[in-house]
Amino acid sequence: MVKLGGSTLGAHDTSLADIAALARQGRRVVVVHGGGALTTEWLERLGVETEFSNGLRKTTAAALDTTIAVLAGVVNKRLVEQFTSLGAQALGISGADAGIVRSPLSERGLGFVGEMPVCNAAPLAALLDAGFLPIMAPIGLSTSDQLININADAVAGAVSVALEAEALVMLTDTDGVLDGEQRPIATIDAEQAEALQAARVVAGGMLPKLAAGRAAAAGGAAARIVDGRAAGAVPAALRGERGTRVL
Repeated sequence: MVKLGGSTLGAHDTSLADIAALARQGRRVVVVHGGGALTTEWLERLGVETEFSNGLRKTTAAALDTTIAVLAGVVNKRLVEQFTSLGAQALGISGADAGIVRSPLSERGLGFVGEMPVCNAAPLAALLDAGFLPIMAPIGLSTSDQLININADAVAGAVSVALEAEALVMLTDTDGVLDGEQRPIATIDAEQAEALQAARVVAGGMLPKLAAGRAAAAGGAAARIVDGRAAGAVPAALRGERGTRVL
């Protein structure tokens, strides 16, 4: 299980090639991707304000259609194109397809956003059995079948739990979780995470990553947050050699 963020793709990374290689070797891999930067860019073009709360994007009615179009359309299909060119049988989907990911709406005033996603593993298992590499956009369904935006880290955590994944690799643009002196932390548990959050050392987009990592770890996965811009990040994370292990 790999969570891929748009900001993780740098000039020297090999993440897409490494994921494609795993798929070609017969490894059962699911990719959940973000795309926040491009979503913000498109919303700005349309004059729609973007606001965040604890690392989660507020999604108003005015922003919802654009968010869906960018994540499930532009970003998803570009990734399908790239993975296909690398020899993988990439199949682009969203969490809304076949009701794979559902979530109640957030109760924190975030608009059309789900915060507690649950994954139906059966459609994904069928795709994996057929040899596909599912590339999933973080669009899901609410309990009333409304299309909603869900944080990609949260989706990755829910998918990891449902599939009983061996590992969850979350690719980001820092060398894992950093302490107050900007040094990587080798392992982090819930108590440490809460202390760092209280001290405002950990904030923003790292918060949902830690929550997803804890959920995946509770389900039995080896969860790591790693710098996806570095060459060999995915295989190194699977070997336990890089990034922060979330307990």
